[in-house]
Amino acid sequence: MRAMLLVNPKATTTNARTRNVLIRALGATMELTVEETGYRGHAAALAATARAKGYDVVAVLGGDGTINETVNGLLNPVNGVAAQPSAPGRSASSASDGDGDGDGDPSAGRPAVIVIPGGSANVFARGLGLPNDPVEALGAVLEALREGRRRTVGLGQALWDHESRYFTFCAGLGYDAEVVRAVEGLRGAGRKATPARYVNTALRHYVATDKRRPAMTLTGPGIPTAAGIFMAIVSNTSPWTYVGTRPVRPTPWASFETGLDMLGLQRMGLTSLMPLIQHILTESDALPSGRHLVQLHDEPEFTLTADRPVAFELDGDYLGERESVTFRSIPNALQVLV
Repeated sequence: MRAMLLVNPKATTTNARTRNVLIRALGATMELTVEETGYRGHAAALAATARAKGYDVVAVLGGDGTINETVNGLLNPVNGVAAQPSAPGRSASSASDGDGDGDGDPSAGRPAVIVIPGGSANVFARGLGLPNDPVEALGAVLEALREGRRRTVGLGQALWDHESRYFTFCAGLGYDAEVVRAVEGLRGAGRKATPARYVNTALRHYVATDKRRPAMTLTGPGIPTAAGIFMAIVSNTSPWTYVGTRPVRPTPWASFETGLDMLGLQRMGLTSLMPLIQHILTESDALPSGRHLVQLHDEPEFTLTADRPVAFELDGDYLGERESVTFRSIPNALQVLV
């Protein structure tokens, strides 16, 4: 089995010694090529190269951002950016590049993925059931290799302004993306993106966010139009994120095997937010309730439009401000050794 291991040397929770141990352990089980990422988008380019050269597996030692780039590189072998939007009415599975084995499983035509968590949140890895510790996660991966276990998962796809990109666990428009933008600014100044920093940034930024003029409207095939949305969380799985070890579940029914879920907020006042925050931190399976909430479950496609540019993020990566984004579910997109 030929594998390419993509290593983010700046990953939050690993050091050179740990990385060397992990590389040796993985290299003892397969023919391994190791590549370090050096710049934004590098993991996507390396993953596309691995696919073009016929590697069986692409392993990732890094955080959710590195995994997102890798997935986009695998699903589009040309330039690591998802294919152009498909025509309306096409099935979600046909929106991917469609080079599977011909039996309805497009993931079979791509290298499988190994995930070794090295970031601060590691939401995708934990959503797959892997331990958050990289050494323990590698142990679980090696067990899956020995037993030949693979899991096929669906992905989300966001399309905007003749561009598109896949996401593994979440996307967001509005306040949560504003927080991601602020944290990325702190990271650019040399600070680590710890859970405590996200929480503190969210609390500080709440004062500055617009809580009076909602910008967004939800539309979609067979979906009642909903206007007056301040913030929208789009989920491909649950939990949405973690605060330390505590999962945060605004869309508890989301999973890799269903379509996309969404939670939209039509009020941003503290009297509306506090019960919601308590619910999503303490309830595991029950949907949040409230007339100010807009909720979707297992949807193949929907669109959020805004009357002014709003902040936009995918898998915790800030992508600027957008006025319209269409979200699609892409079933059977990826095989993961887990």
